[in-house]
Amino acid sequence: MKKIAVMPILYVLLALVLAPLARADNYAEALESFRDAGESAAYFDSAYGYALFPTIGKGGIGIGGAHGKGRVYRQGNVIGEATMTQLTVGFQLGGQAFSQIIFFESANALEQFTSGNFEFGAQATAVAITAGVSAEASTGGGVSAGVSGGRNDASTASLGYRKGMAVFTIAKGGLMYEATLGGQKFNFTPN
Repeated sequence: MKKIAVMPILYVLLALVLAPLARADNYAEALESFRDAGESAAYFDSAYGYALFPTIGKGGIGIGGAHGKGRVYRQGNVIGEATMTQLTVGFQLGGQAFSQIIFFESANALEQFTSGNFEFGAQATAVAITAGVSAEASTGGGVSAGVSGGRNDASTASLGYRKGMAVFTIAKGGLMYEATLGGQKFNFTPN
């Protein structure tokens, strides 16, 4: 019964966060932000490919969720579309929108991501490239940090690829407090 009452609140919260971002996702703008944001820029020169999600919306009150659509690139060329979905359970309140990029170190890492349904588990880490978020540590031993005064002048530090992938995020808006458990699930559709 409680779960049913929370779902409408979650939908309203997600709508409030995403309403200002209702315009079409701007891939060029998101790509430019990651190219200009500290350490993530260096990955464009060495990565075999990447998945770019211009806007992912996330919200929750106890039970939360996130969703976003993106494109997957191999050596600079679009090879397909991807969606990201996340369900989280734990202490959380609020909503936010962010951009995310996943760099693939090799053809094998890209193939793993595009082979069907791919999921990041609890061991995955992301470097946050905006003010307000300073560090994340994974249960798998990875550590990363990010500090920034703004969206286009971020300074980050990470320990490089983990299992052939490196993930960076840029906050676009909203406010969310959370201590949650949940992985991101990706679906890939080739062009």
